[in-house]
Amino acid sequence: MANTVTFQATGTSSKMKTELKMGNHGMIIDEPPSMGGTDTGPDPLSTLLAALAGCENVIANLVAKEMKFDLQGIEFDVKGDLDPRGLMGKADVQPYFNQVYVYAKVTTDETVERIQELKEKTDARCPVFTTFQAAGIPIEANWEKA
Repeated sequence: MANTVTFQATGTSSKMKTELKMGNHGMIIDEPPSMGGTDTGPDPLSTLLAALAGCENVIANLVAKEMKFDLQGIEFDVKGDLDPRGLMGKADVQPYFNQVYVYAKVTTDETVERIQELKEKTDARCPVFTTFQAAGIPIEANWEKA
């Protein structure tokens, strides 16, 4: 493929804790004690939801610049519903999110219509958002003026 960019994370693990390196940055992913971890970092699923918020923010800023949209900031609240029986091995329960919710409060002087245009363009271009969509995971995304 031409014009591709490669992203990489490397790491080591001990029990439920994984210490990762991504370029110049480090990160620990762990589980709470109730799942056998030491709670020294966020769990993998919360990290995935955080990646969605971060990616939406990056793409929104790129799109806002193209649209000449006055984007002063975005507050995100991202949630995912999951039946834990799937990841615990129950065969007839999916081990991934049943539903993801994105709530965003956009700080701007722009109209509600322009905020919706920004949201639609952002959702269509965000690699993490579109990965959830491609996996068939329902996403309810609501952006409103702060």
